[in-house]
Amino acid sequence: MKHKILPLVLVVLTCLQLTNCNKDDGDGFLDPVNVVVPVIESKADFRNSIEIKGPEPTNSDGKIYVYNDLLLYIAQYSGIHIFNNQNPENPQNMAFIALKGVNDISIKNNILYADNFMDLVVFDISNVMDIQLVNTEEDMLSYYATYPQDVSYFRNEYPANEDEFVARYETIQMERIEADNNEDIFNWNSVDIFLGAFDNAVPSNTIGTGGSYAKFQIYNNALYTLDDYALFTFDITDYNAISATSVTYMESWFGAAVLETTFIQNDYLFIGATNGMHIVGLQDEFNPVYTSSFLHATGCDPVVVEGSTAYITVRGGNACGSIEDQVNIIDVSDITAPTEYSTYFLSSPYGLGIKDNVLYVCNDDGINVFDAQNPNNIVLENTYDGNSKDVIPLSSHLIAVGENVIHQYNYVNDFELELISTIQF
Repeated sequence: MKHKILPLVLVVLTCLQLTNCNKDDGDGFLDPVNVVVPVIESKADFRNSIEIKGPEPTNSDGKIYVYNDLLLYIAQYSGIHIFNNQNPENPQNMAFIALKGVNDISIKNNILYADNFMDLVVFDISNVMDIQLVNTEEDMLSYYATYPQDVSYFRNEYPANEDEFVARYETIQMERIEADNNEDIFNWNSVDIFLGAFDNAVPSNTIGTGGSYAKFQIYNNALYTLDDYALFTFDITDYNAISATSVTYMESWFGAAVLETTFIQNDYLFIGATNGMHIVGLQDEFNPVYTSSFLHATGCDPVVVEGSTAYITVRGGNACGSIEDQVNIIDVSDITAPTEYSTYFLSSPYGLGIKDNVLYVCNDDGINVFDAQNPNNIVLENTYDGNSKDVIPLSSHLIAVGENVIHQYNYVNDFELELISTIQF
């Protein structure tokens, strides 16, 4: 697929801003500024870099995923760390899949599906000590690097050929030099771009569970993935011959929203977007149909659902928008017309999870535990300090992920948690 190029207007505007900077004391040098630089990579290089390794540390933010007794940490643009979590009090680091372009995974019947930039890669993890790469579907996914927010300077550089692409953007600090015509120029030569006693057999016939920021979901024999603007459906009946079956657009999108997260309950897929929650029917698994939306002002918002109630965290500020931070509780008993029960205002909410009418919401204060039995009035019962951005409430215990850390908690009484282990990378 072709990658999206920054609009020409943006490039022009950023170039114009180069002439409107404060000068220093006249020695020919200007105050250094932050410049966004595209990091261009070769498709062949990242495809050849896939490797199965022993346990490794990570310095990358990540997501969590649970499959039977396995706990997986998806280190963004780095790889997948796999733990034996049979004993949550003492998780064992087992293996690492080096995958430079990974952001999301999903697992069914011991087969792990992951993105690797624009490729869909497939691994057999039935033996964690002997993981096998079994398929690569090249250029099957939509990929384009996320452009940093709140920047004024951009180095205008694009891939030289079809085998190259912009893998990501980096913000670097550069000195500016005052030219004879009083315009600012940059000394590009100064740019520095930094271009894996346990039973190994894993039970089959299961689908794993991701956190509230998951963009991959499996339902029956369909794999669903998101890009910013559409839902893509793939037939994974035969993981050696995956095919794209449909693309679904949200009718309430209106050109403004970015699709961010997914959650499946029964035969409906709930999509968290920057303009609200969209619901897609999966009655025909290979041809999802847009059903309805709950819309709000712009904000970042994952969504989870239990029974006939959906919960959305809406975080404003910066790229997320200017809406006030909050948790929306939504009645989805009529799937065609979701309506709001109530709103709870909470500073900087992130990921969330729901289990047995107990709602867990991560924010800057840690994990907030709510009594959600009455959707018209959820009640904050406890807050647990910690660096947590998302949670997975399992039937046995709660797993929370933060920056380079995973915490696991036992449920105690109705609204209490007890820390049982921490994985620190």
